[in-house]
Amino acid sequence: MYDILSGLSVIEVSSFVASPTAGLYCAQFGADVVRVDQIGGGQDFRRWPVTARGDSLSWENLNRAKRSLALDFTRPEGRELLTRLVQSVGNLITNLPVGGFMAHERLAAGRADLITVRVMGWPDGAIALDYTANAAVGFPALTGPLESNAPVNHVLPAWDLLTGAYAAFAMVSAVRRREHTGLGGEVRLPLTDIAMGSAANLGRVAEVLYTGKDRERLGNGVFGTIGRDFVTHDGVRVMIVAINERQWQGLARALDLGEALASIEAALGISFTGDDGVRFTHREAIYRLIERSAAALTHAQLAARLDAAGVTHGPYKTMPEAIADPRLVGENPMFAVTDNNPSGFAYPAAGPFATIPQLERQPPAPAPLIGEHSERVLADHLQLSSGEIARLIDTGIVGTPA
Repeated sequence: MYDILSGLSVIEVSSFVASPTAGLYCAQFGADVVRVDQIGGGQDFRRWPVTARGDSLSWENLNRAKRSLALDFTRPEGRELLTRLVQSVGNLITNLPVGGFMAHERLAAGRADLITVRVMGWPDGAIALDYTANAAVGFPALTGPLESNAPVNHVLPAWDLLTGAYAAFAMVSAVRRREHTGLGGEVRLPLTDIAMGSAANLGRVAEVLYTGKDRERLGNGVFGTIGRDFVTHDGVRVMIVAINERQWQGLARALDLGEALASIEAALGISFTGDDGVRFTHREAIYRLIERSAAALTHAQLAARLDAAGVTHGPYKTMPEAIADPRLVGENPMFAVTDNNPSGFAYPAAGPFATIPQLERQPPAPAPLIGEHSERVLADHLQLSSGEIARLIDTGIVGTPA
């Protein structure tokens, strides 16, 4: 936790990954983020992975450092309370539909400078998830083993996470604009636009239009340079990447490939020096050399040689192995053990991903219980009396923890 955004309040009405991620990032940098859910929890409240008693570890970690308000959205008075709250705070992150009761135009009628950041599926309002957005933009066609032509979805919800990060950036940017101009407005972020726009930023759209065809599937190979997985003598699978000329020269020295590479160059009338494209074009011949060298060395021996030569490499790990790596978790200041989680399970939790040497990093804050801050939020932002809040709770409009 940092306090860079202290003084900024945000109402979040969302579910699943992208929209909660936006609120999480704002909260981790010090914003007061109030997540508003249906009493009893929204549609993602029990989303897997879950503990034995059904607590969602996904929800618990996507909603750290936020406050929780529970309302009955099915009743007009609950929706009206939420409307008043959004108008009072002035900043909304949501993935509810454009035309619903959280429509920006409806909310802005009561506050002209309202900022709404809305995560969507398609720009026209059609539904899309990370999985369908990924399928739509073509990346699964390039993912998977070389011996198969079937598309393979990535297990990481990349577009959800990228959309969440972009949404947090959009919120801060819109707030800055309002500070300078007094203007609010709505920012719409469709998953499909994030996915296709990201592909365009990587040159993929231009590449396909220029070549007239899709890129070939490379398995674990890296496009445009020398990089792939190899197996050592003791059975460790290692990713090795020579991303620039210095690393390429280091790789050749580390594995004593000079003479063999020279023979290939002479036979083909080419030079590997200074040209990533030539190396990539003839990668299979190079990979055969690396395969033989890696297979003759233990992982420890290979790692020592590559480290000495400044070549990027790393073994493949399972998630349990990654968690056991002190560099990634145990000794990483981003993580701190939290024992005050709603699930009751104590474990290392992640705080902000950024390291800011000038600021003290606070440990990760827990996720709230559903409705844990209902009374305080209504008093803070709507100045409701204790009696009025008690009436709302008694009539079931407002929820508190059981």
